Amino acid sequence: MLCNVCEKNEAKVHLTQMVEGKIRKVDLCETCAKDKGIDDPTGFSLTDVLTGMESVQKAEGPAIETGSQVECTFCGYTQSEFKKSGRLGCSQCYDVFEEGLEQVFKTMHRGVRHTGKVPEKLRSSKALYDRSRELQTRLDVAIGEENFEEAAVLRDELKEVRGEIDQLETTERGGDETT
Repeated sequence: MLCNVCEKNEAKVHLTQMVEGKIRKVDLCETCAKDKGIDDPTGFSLTDVLTGMESVQKAEGPAIETGSQVECTFCGYTQSEFKKSGRLGCSQCYDVFEEGLEQVFKTMHRGVRHTGKVPEKLRSSKALYDRSRELQTRLDVAIGEENFEEAAVLRDELKEVRGEIDQLETTERGGDETT
């Protein structure tokens, strides 16, 4: 693969950046990378580009500032160590480097709050179980209030949902059950 700048030498430095949902890749030879200041590990890191960490100021929380360097008081990890490795030293570092991390997460993910992923089968079975609990609660209230017409409707609906749950559980076990 040739360098994107000089288009002569073989690319040895490969940078990837996600901007507004699109991936941008830059491949540079050692000479062009050096000309751009990318060969100096203390002067450049892709983390810097993504986060603008050079503008991170002292954050509230367990940090001290040594010169222009932010440092975690819990583990001693510094801003430059984070820039070089792209990793944090401890859980307290998330508070110390919060400003820069928000930019990283916004760039890399859809937001700054982790919501996780749930498999579709689990999501549908959870919805059925939640619906079953809700119907059972409403049925208990209707019976307690002696509203038997509503209770009958809720009973029928609950029976249907429980049938769906039984069918789902049978399918998950392989479907070869005899009773």
